[in-house]
Amino acid sequence: MNGKFYGLGVGPGDPELITLKAVHILNAADIIIAPETVKGKGSVAYDIIKGHVQDQSKVVFQVFPMTYDSKELDDSWTRNMEEILTFLYEGKNVAFITLGDPMVYSTYIYVMRPIRDKGIAVETVPGITSFCAAASRLGIPLSEGNETIAIVPAAYQCEQIDDILHLADNVILMKPSRGFDNTVKKLEEHDLLENTVLITKCGHEDEKISYDVKTLVGEKIDYLSMLIAKKGRQK
Repeated sequence: MNGKFYGLGVGPGDPELITLKAVHILNAADIIIAPETVKGKGSVAYDIIKGHVQDQSKVVFQVFPMTYDSKELDDSWTRNMEEILTFLYEGKNVAFITLGDPMVYSTYIYVMRPIRDKGIAVETVPGITSFCAAASRLGIPLSEGNETIAIVPAAYQCEQIDDILHLADNVILMKPSRGFDNTVKKLEEHDLLENTVLITKCGHEDEKISYDVKTLVGEKIDYLSMLIAKKGRQK
């Protein structure tokens, strides 16, 4: 009998924001898959859950590189999928951990689909998204009444960014490190800079918050950052 594949959202960074259900599955599973971008660099998701896991020996690190090299990507994904499927075909229950929520811009989505297509049982456990955690941390409502919200994964390559900034009441710009200066320029063009805040590594010990994002133009912005822009009042 095949094992079961779990996708566990571990939240934005604070280990106390992981759900009780996710903790239960982490300790009941036979294998925990912890994704990292570079071999040996470590996993942010694992750093969040390690204090909750009783048996660290069942943690398996897999490299999912951030690269545009198609061969490197294909090789890594093939190797990772083969390893996960081997565990599942051996009857082992496998838990794949991911930052935030598994169904929001997550590597887990692309791992889950082919596994589910093979008829293997899959269960996804939601987690607190980074933008919900950031809004709570900052005390900034993401929506009130009939306000609209737009979530943009990468503003630098979003062709509709001007339309979004014009139409949406509240805009979340995820991972703005690439093309940050141009994003700030766009926000300024739409008169949104005064009501924009940048938060980096929300929930982590080295969390940073900036309410004057224009002063950061030309600086290196951490990958785990986001911008929240509101047309109305910020708080």
